[in-house]
Amino acid sequence: MDKYSKIEKYVVASDVCSRDGIGIEVYSGNNMLLEVFRDDTKKTREVTLYKKELDLELVEQAVALFKKEIPWEFQK
Repeated sequence: MDKYSKIEKYVVASDVCSRDGIGIEVYSGNNMLLEVFRDDTKKTREVTLYKKELDLELVEQAVALFKKEIPWEFQK
């Protein structure tokens, strides 16, 4: 079984306009399901859900993918 089998599509995205950080956005088709974001200003890592109920395995895979793709250290 693929390590990220529940993730249909994801994008690594940075945001320096409204926030200062980087994260991954997980999609099903064109709909964003969740975002895992490292906020360098607040020095936090957050998960935002854009769908009310999500499969726990999908959320766990998204967090694991975030840890693989995004540097853990805060910038600044």
